[in-house]
Amino acid sequence: MGIKTALPRTELYLYTAVLALALGWAGSWIIEASSENVNRKSFKDSIKPGWHYFGRKMDVTDFEWAMWFTTFRNHILFALAGHVIFAKICSMISPKHRSLIYMLYGCLTVLIIMGWTYISLILSHCIVLYSVALIKRKWLCFVAGLTSLATFKMEPFVSWQAGFVTGTFQLQDILFYGGCGFSIMRCMSFALENCEKKDGSYSFMDLIKYNFYLPFFFFGPIMTFDQFHVQANDPNLTRKPREMWNITVHALVHLGAILVVDVFFHFLYILTIPSDMKLVKDLSDWSLAGLAYSNLVYDWVKAAVMFGVINTVSRLDHLDPPQPPKCITMLYVFAETYVYDYIGGNHDGIFKELVATICTFAVTTLWLGPCELVYIWSFFNCFGLNFELWVAKLFSLPPLSTIEGIMSEAMSRRIRGLFNAVNFWQIILYNVLALNSLDFAKLVAKRLLFKGFPLSTLSVLFVTYCGIQLIKERERKLALLEEPEPEPVKPKTE
Repeated sequence: MGIKTALPRTELYLYTAVLALALGWAGSWIIEASSENVNRKSFKDSIKPGWHYFGRKMDVTDFEWAMWFTTFRNHILFALAGHVIFAKICSMISPKHRSLIYMLYGCLTVLIIMGWTYISLILSHCIVLYSVALIKRKWLCFVAGLTSLATFKMEPFVSWQAGFVTGTFQLQDILFYGGCGFSIMRCMSFALENCEKKDGSYSFMDLIKYNFYLPFFFFGPIMTFDQFHVQANDPNLTRKPREMWNITVHALVHLGAILVVDVFFHFLYILTIPSDMKLVKDLSDWSLAGLAYSNLVYDWVKAAVMFGVINTVSRLDHLDPPQPPKCITMLYVFAETYVYDYIGGNHDGIFKELVATICTFAVTTLWLGPCELVYIWSFFNCFGLNFELWVAKLFSLPPLSTIEGIMSEAMSRRIRGLFNAVNFWQIILYNVLALNSLDFAKLVAKRLLFKGFPLSTLSVLFVTYCGIQLIKERERKLALLEEPEPEPVKPKTE
């Protein structure tokens, strides 16, 4: 079945109506539960004053979102705006040295925020990993990098290194671990790319320029060294047609997403409600399904917005940053490029895919911090990726491939949509583990698979199926837009 297979327009209208009604219905119950329990004792620490003129309180459970767009919004905007202005002026004066200018501004900002001892700690890890990079052995680069990362996840190394940061402020822990973790990953990217360099090695200054680019320093994303090195050292600063217009549109879209999330947090306490299991047990099956789904969607939106804000700044610096992730982890660029794709190849072999996913989630587990919840999350996500391949392989074999060949392309798309709906709910349950808690994930699974069977189970799957088909329709339209126009056939000349 091709991606360009179309369904009847009336059928798509039906799917749109079903999805809209279902989301509205589940949302109304979540709004009701949020409003009726706003003064609940268990909500005291996570529901804070919000819109005074509407009398609405705000869900502030996600400290990362609150930090970015409420508590420390002005500080972050000031640092990023300063980078844009300073980088623009200096780039106009000396475009050949703009990567050096980015590094100087980044180092100065990190020095002011975290202190010279923190800078020294980062530089010590950079020196060690640069020394390993000169040996040009990939396995050694991986071992050294992951060992360095492990020192920020294990005692007594964590406490000893944290002691290098003087002073105390609310953001200290997040900036400390974010800066150190992403620095080590960037050093690993540098080391692995240095192994690929045929003539000589990159300089230590190249690594420092790469690591201390401020927009990426504390929160990522990880732009691989080879791409950053070429783009940041390109003196040609001309832009493509309508590039500034596209950057502006993307910035406005992200601003709109921030405002929408802010509105939602004043009416739907989707992050606080799952923490109160006594309340959650009293919710209907539809409310639970909507709650689990909205938590996953919010996490995707948050990742896209945070990537989007930083990516907008880096695009103003004439860089082409990684696109927002389709998965949860912030590590996807590094793991996908150097582990998953490197081992898995074209991801068509069952054994190679199994090894690739195990290694990828082993790195991700170390990044997130080894614990029982992360182990469970990694196991199920690893299983899910392999299960998709197993199902695809099964459908490519007779008699299933023969049966699908007899069907129309539209019917094949519908049947595959059913399997995708089941897989989508597997993804939701896997990631609710990381986003909420094991108890909440178990309750959702129990209610939808056992207590709610068959009515709740089948109705939720049907609504999900409708959403899947609408997503496939959007992908179909994008594929048609991206398809190159066929070249006109030249008449034969005798």
